[in-house]
Amino acid sequence: MQHLTIEQINACVLIPTYNNEKTLQRVIDGVLQYVPEQHVVVVNDGSTDTTHQILSSYQNRITVLENEVNRGKGYSLRKGFNYAIEKGYVYAITLDSDGQHAPSDIPKMIQACNENPGAVIMGSRNMNQEGVPGKSSFGNKFSNFWFKVETLISLPDTQTGFRVYPLLPMKKMRLFTTKFELEIEVIVRLAWKNVQFIPIPITVKYDPNERVSHFRPGRDFFRISVLNSVLVILALLYFFPKKLLSRGTWEVIKHEAIKPEETNLRKALSLGFGVFMGIFPIWGFQLMVGIPLVILFRLNKVLFIAAANISIPPMIPFIVYASFLVGQYFTTDAIDPAQFFSFSLESISANAFQYFTGAILLAIIGFLVITPISYLLFSIFRKEKKSQIQ
Repeated sequence: MQHLTIEQINACVLIPTYNNEKTLQRVIDGVLQYVPEQHVVVVNDGSTDTTHQILSSYQNRITVLENEVNRGKGYSLRKGFNYAIEKGYVYAITLDSDGQHAPSDIPKMIQACNENPGAVIMGSRNMNQEGVPGKSSFGNKFSNFWFKVETLISLPDTQTGFRVYPLLPMKKMRLFTTKFELEIEVIVRLAWKNVQFIPIPITVKYDPNERVSHFRPGRDFFRISVLNSVLVILALLYFFPKKLLSRGTWEVIKHEAIKPEETNLRKALSLGFGVFMGIFPIWGFQLMVGIPLVILFRLNKVLFIAAANISIPPMIPFIVYASFLVGQYFTTDAIDPAQFFSFSLESISANAFQYFTGAILLAIIGFLVITPISYLLFSIFRKEKKSQIQ
């Protein structure tokens, strides 16, 4: 089969690099076997080793962008994206300069790009093969989980640096991060723009004698965790509501309620768990905590969110009142819920234990009441197929 060329998809290759003198030349030479010189862009992120001399040997052959000081991989990628957009490229192929990626996989990435126009092509590494560092495998699983929470998309490798980015949806995208976490930010935000993702198996090589990793487990993992926390909040406030409203809220709920492949018990548990989390006393964080659990246990996300909205503002005073009412039977020196609306915030906060105890018990009661009632109603109005019951 004749391979497509990079000119046919109008793409360039971006290689961010920082102090990878042992592998950089081999990577560039490998890329040049498959990509014409004028389409290769290296972003030197303020390297202090012999990187500058290595790049000087390619003078007037490839494009070299320089950061005066080390700014981070994300900053370098942003610089490369901006350059590619300015030059009118449609796609940007990125790969790392540490030697782990095989340039021989570039034709495969180009072919996948041509077959899936406008998609993000993700080079999927085999993280279970011999030689893969344990921290890399764990970090990838961690990243895959949060990407699914934030986008509802499952990918086998969300930390790969070998990717094909469609630049059109990125033209008006203002990226904020500058370190390793940018590679998470950009794919999550592209997913929110309904860009398709295509994973492609690639080869990977980890040679401890020459590979230099600049990932700092403590600091960078913390930055990635902060970013994921922000993205989850934004997903709850923006992406999930937009996804629901794009088809019509009630139409989506109706569709989920009659989804034939889902059992009545699973739907009932979804509603019961939604009520539980809506009442549970972690105001503002119910969905942030609940949605990952819903995904983990494969419950119905739409029914869960609909039931969790029992805690909408008009209902909050009644939930708080009921929590104090339940809590008075399990605490000493309890306040009288009958006088609830005449209490000051100081008085209520002074009896926080009564509230939290009552709210947790009320959440459990809500789950135990709503789940069987929902199951009974589903059983009456929705008949299951035999294959579902078995």
